Formats: sequence, C-alpha cells, structure tokens
Amino acid sequence: MKAGKSNPTVLERRNYKWCYLFLLPSLLIFLLFYLSPILTVIATSFTKWDGFNKPVFIGLKNYIDLFHSKTFLISLKNLLAWSVIAATLHVGFGVLMAFVLYAKPKGWKFTRVIFMVPNVISAAAWAMIYKFIFNDDMGILNNLIRRFSPDFHVQWFFQSPYAFWAVTCTWIFYAVIVTLVVLNDLMAVPEEVVEAARVDGASPWQLTRHIMLPLCRNAIGTGVICSITSRIAMYEQIRLTTAGGPGDDTMNIPLILVNSISDMKYGFANANGMVMFALGLIILAAVNITFRMNDSIY
Repeated sequence: MKAGKSNPTVLERRNYKWCYLFLLPSLLIFLLFYLSPILTVIATSFTKWDGFNKPVFIGLKNYIDLFHSKTFLISLKNLLAWSVIAATLHVGFGVLMAFVLYAKPKGWKFTRVIFMVPNVISAAAWAMIYKFIFNDDMGILNNLIRRFSPDFHVQWFFQSPYAFWAVTCTWIFYAVIVTLVVLNDLMAVPEEVVEAARVDGASPWQLTRHIMLPLCRNAIGTGVICSITSRIAMYEQIRLTTAGGPGDDTMNIPLILVNSISDMKYGFANANGMVMFALGLIILAAVNITFRMNDSIY
C-alpha cells in the first residue's frame, strides 16, 4: 500500500450507494442531452456536410484545411495571448480582490457590491457598453484623453494593434468568479492555523505568502481553468465589437466556427469545435498538474 493512501472504511463503503444515487441525475442528463451531440460533432468533423444533405466522409481534410488556414493560426496566437493574460492578470486581480474582501477593511461591503453587481450584466451588454466607451467621437475614454492631448484620435476597436487590447478590456477586470471561489477557501482556513502562524511571529505578508496562498491552491487553479476556458469560448465580446477585425487581428475559434456555419460548412465548423474541446482538455490537464489539484491541501 502506498504511503499516504488508506483503504475506505466500512462506513464510507456503505455511503457509496448514496454517492452514486446523487450522481445519477447528472449522469442521465449527460447521456440524454450531451453524449449524442458530442458523438455527432466528433463523427461529422471528418465529413463534408452542409446541414441538409447526407454527410460525406473526407477523412482529415477539415483538420488539414483548418491548420493550414492563416486565420486559424492567428486565432491560436490570440488565444495563447489571452490565456496568458487570463491566467496572470485576470486571475491575479480576482485573487487580490478575494484577499481584500477577506481582510474586511473599511468600506469592504460597498466594494464587494460594486465589484460583483456588474457581473450580472451579460457579456453582450458589456460589449455594447464598451463599444460606446471606446468610441472616438462620443466615448468617455477618448474625450478624457483629449483634455490633455486635443489631437488624440484612436478608433480602439477598428485600429491595429489597439483592437486586441480594447477587446481584452471588456473582460479582464470582471473576475468575480475567481474572487468568490478563492474567498470561499480563505474563509474555510482554520483559525487555529492562522493564530499559530501569528504566535510564531509571521508577518502579514508571510502569513499570506506561506499560509493562505498555498491553502487556496485548488481554488486558484479552478479560477485559472474557468478563466482560460472562457477565453476559448469567448464570442459575444468579439462579435459585437470588432467582429474579428481589423483584418484578423482579434479573430478567435468561436468566430471561425460560427462563420463556417453561416457558410453551410458544418463539417468544418465541427472540426473547429473539436479543436476547442481538445484545447479545453489540455488546459484542464495542465492546470491539474501545475496546481496539484488532486493532492490534499491539509
């Protein structure tokens, strides 16, 4: 028997049936509503299919065409850049807000409300709001900048390289999911652990760096997964602001997928979907390994 591993007790084995019983509804929903579409996407990604006629098997042609597409390669580059920003700045900001709220400084309840309320607004609505904020003629940002530089004129969503960063601004500061997950772990840290560290002379920074952050490892890893997978599936923010432009500067895989459906290329669209699915699995595995998500915290 490996060190650190123990066989389940009799009571734990008796409770297994209840675990399976509670998992059964989710399993049935998956089998009834998700398994068939997933299998259809996998099968038709190897076909030429217009959505009406019978799919024609063409092997790996859809995938070959996809990886030879300049637009797709640009979308992968954008995804890599957005993933790095999401895993660092986006998650970092969410973690910072969690620690601020956990410390409960003066005005922390007001800060919590202000930080969380905007997240009930849909991504599509935020995209439209930012489209007006970054508007060169009537937008708040450019009018503010022109108070100091009267000749400043930038069409943020329609000029390169500004468009990439304008799209990034539509989501980078809205990390409430990360904040809530990490804050939940912070509130679950035993008070005895914190008091013991303080008695041993740990400074607030040492307490945060060596006690609190390691104990929130799984929560931070979960935040990274949620943040990066959201960037893989990001659609509304781009469609309603830049539509992938200027040129292909802000193109991503969901836009290519939807454009392929509009062109009646369902097989090619499903190949894009499979790439998105594979990227999600790779990110999940990488984050699990990096943050040791399966290891016990305490």
